[in-house]
Amino acid sequence: MTSAATDLRSDAESLLRELAGPHARLRDDQWVAIEALVVHRRRALVVQRTGWGKSAVYFISARLLRARGHGPTVIVSPLLALMRNQVESAARAGVRAATINSGNVTEWDEIHQRIADGDVDVLLVSPERLNNPDFRDQVLPALAADAGLVVVDEAHCVSDWGHDFRPDYRRIRTLVAELGDGIPVLATTATANDRVVADVSAQLGVGGDGSAGAETLVLRGGLERESLSLAVVRIDEATKRAAWLGQRLHSLPGSGIIYTLTVSAARDLAGLLADQGHVVAAYTGQTDPAEREQLEADLLDNRVKALVATSALGMGFDKPDLGFVVHLGAPSSPISYYQQVGRAGRSTDRAEVVLLPGHEDRQIWSYFASVAFPREHVVRRVLEVLDLERPQSTQALEPLVELNRSRLEMVLKVLDVDGAVRRVRGGWIGTGQPWVYDAARYERLERARASEQQAMVDYQSTTMCRMEFLRRQLDDPLLGDAAAPCGRCDNCTGTTPDATVDEEAIARARARLDRPGVDLAPRKQWPTGLAKLGVSLSGKITDGPETGRVLGRLSDLGWGQRLRALFDGPDGPVPDAVVDAAITVLAAWDWPERPTAVLALESGTRPQLVSSLSARLAQVGRLTDLGTLRRTPGHPPVSAANSAYRVAGLAGAWLVPDSIAVDGPILLVDDLTDTGWTLTMAARELRAAGAGAVLPFALASVS
Repeated sequence: MTSAATDLRSDAESLLRELAGPHARLRDDQWVAIEALVVHRRRALVVQRTGWGKSAVYFISARLLRARGHGPTVIVSPLLALMRNQVESAARAGVRAATINSGNVTEWDEIHQRIADGDVDVLLVSPERLNNPDFRDQVLPALAADAGLVVVDEAHCVSDWGHDFRPDYRRIRTLVAELGDGIPVLATTATANDRVVADVSAQLGVGGDGSAGAETLVLRGGLERESLSLAVVRIDEATKRAAWLGQRLHSLPGSGIIYTLTVSAARDLAGLLADQGHVVAAYTGQTDPAEREQLEADLLDNRVKALVATSALGMGFDKPDLGFVVHLGAPSSPISYYQQVGRAGRSTDRAEVVLLPGHEDRQIWSYFASVAFPREHVVRRVLEVLDLERPQSTQALEPLVELNRSRLEMVLKVLDVDGAVRRVRGGWIGTGQPWVYDAARYERLERARASEQQAMVDYQSTTMCRMEFLRRQLDDPLLGDAAAPCGRCDNCTGTTPDATVDEEAIARARARLDRPGVDLAPRKQWPTGLAKLGVSLSGKITDGPETGRVLGRLSDLGWGQRLRALFDGPDGPVPDAVVDAAITVLAAWDWPERPTAVLALESGTRPQLVSSLSARLAQVGRLTDLGTLRRTPGHPPVSAANSAYRVAGLAGAWLVPDSIAVDGPILLVDDLTDTGWTLTMAARELRAAGAGAVLPFALASVS
């Protein structure tokens, strides 16, 4: 090692001690990465397990580059929690850091000025900012020309082979290609198999001599986590699994995270555990950003036993002494599972990791897979309706295509990266550039997704070492052909956790989770652009239904399981237990005026179920039975997810009598509600025929 290199390593070691404590020393690969970035100005991909010290590499490199007169480091980071942790880490290393994200909009102008004045060493930005017109056109060009270093954190998001692909992350490929000469790039992730590594390194290597991947240094480490004790507990019913967890939560070490697959499951489980005296809280993608920050602080300071979270609390949350991670429901990929359990045991000798899989997991996986990139004809329609000169907002485009707003936004982002559209002030415009639908790639992605789902099923039943299984799924480079048991998991030790649950605990959990009834909020505003579809409705909805009720959500831990079983089976008369639960919900309904009549909405899939439920409710409640509201013969079924298309498709969908002579509100009964537009449009037509208030009641809602 030359004298200059020795001095640089000494400086790097000194900075590491500022960051991590007086006894910290650089790992060999940390130094290799720092030297490659600072001295050789290379591009590097570092794939190392959580807790290895990837952030130390880029904060130390940023400080060293700044000392050499280079510009600020730009870190593209996916989560607000991750940004908050990184800003705090940067301050410990004497790095002046700032962040631009959706949570600090009021500070953007000030930060832009600080960047222009040279008062920022590290700028953390969310991937969405990269295509914000003001940031992209006014701030980004100067950063791209003068950046000291560009860092892509959680780089697996760049690749649509990764477990957490995000369209906005693909913009980084364009950013990297436009960087000034000699600007190094560092990508980091803890979760990437061979396929993702090859894809990410190729995208980062584009530029320079033009050959994909030629400039990228790849440093991969082993994925063994010596503190994690993995186990799988098989319990046949969701309520029993929740009761099992309630019984054992107090015995798990320290504080931790309990993951669920859906928002409603997180809320239900948090409510159950709180009722049992556990100090827990729900943390989901729907949690307000300010509340998220407080919940993260509560977990960091051990003020809660656990956060019951969706994958919203995944990447970037840094609590080295996290004592346990429990999954109530299996993620769809061993890669994402490893990423989440990797939150635990970073600075402890032992951390408990428990998976409680359920039969319903596959249904939830299937739902999330169904909202992937749409078929070619749907995407082509988006390109057809885009103007080449006049910007159109996502809201204005929505009624012109058969996509709901979130999927439309995703499609536009992908098309933007592909150069077919461009985001500008006021919305989106077409570029007129040719675009090819890569059907073969999307088919490969579907096969890869199915393969990963099967691997997650295999993980649950494998008799081999569970840590070895996960390491092989992630193509751990330090794992040879021979078996490498961890010696800690349930399979290695032969000590499977006791799956028995106290009957009294099950009864209490069932009483809490089976408490039927969920509010069904009415639609309050007509979708925009209905006039373009021949429907003269706009503004506030003044003639729709009242607030309604559903028996339960399909994703609920309690009634969700029963309702899924009911809907999965053959059509038939409503079971007595369902009628009893419906009566309980109706009895607790605080309506201003009791209904005097009941009417069933004709169902195309479960006509007996709906009509028999309506008849039973009429009998028990002594309501006038108005029978069934029939569909108009020949009226096409409505399948569009987009709100405007659904409303247009539901216009004239029922054979409503010219007049409805009923004195009092009508209870309108349906089997399953998703968007709420079916009940809204049916109620509107009933009211137009003279009905008073319409009170919707459905057996289930999708979410």
